[in-house]
Amino acid sequence: VQLQASGGGLVQAGESLRLSCAASGSVDSIISMGWYRRASGQVREVVATIGSGGSTNYIDFVKGRFTISRDNAKNTVYLQMNSLKPEDTAVYYCAAEQYGRYTWGQGTLVTVSS
Repeated sequence: VQLQASGGGLVQAGESLRLSCAASGSVDSIISMGWYRRASGQVREVVATIGSGGSTNYIDFVKGRFTISRDNAKNTVYLQMNSLKPEDTAVYYCAAEQYGRYTWGQGTLVTVSS
């Protein structure tokens, strides 16, 4: 499977962005997809995941502000990010899990200015 992420950019605190991740190739075997991020000098962390049945999980820091969703017809996963904070500044990556194997998309930079 191949993943193409897009939607990053520079915004001010309190504003919104929507990230998209389009999957192609062997999409039928994708079990779950997720968004991860790595801030400068930090380790990569999971932000949100969504299962094939639509179940979602979020890290506490983004609960109530971020929403992950998927459009199965378009093989695309979205991350709607509202009320962005400077602490959300990071490179965001999407990933697809297929039977324990992860495929990563290229990162997209999100910069939130105060």
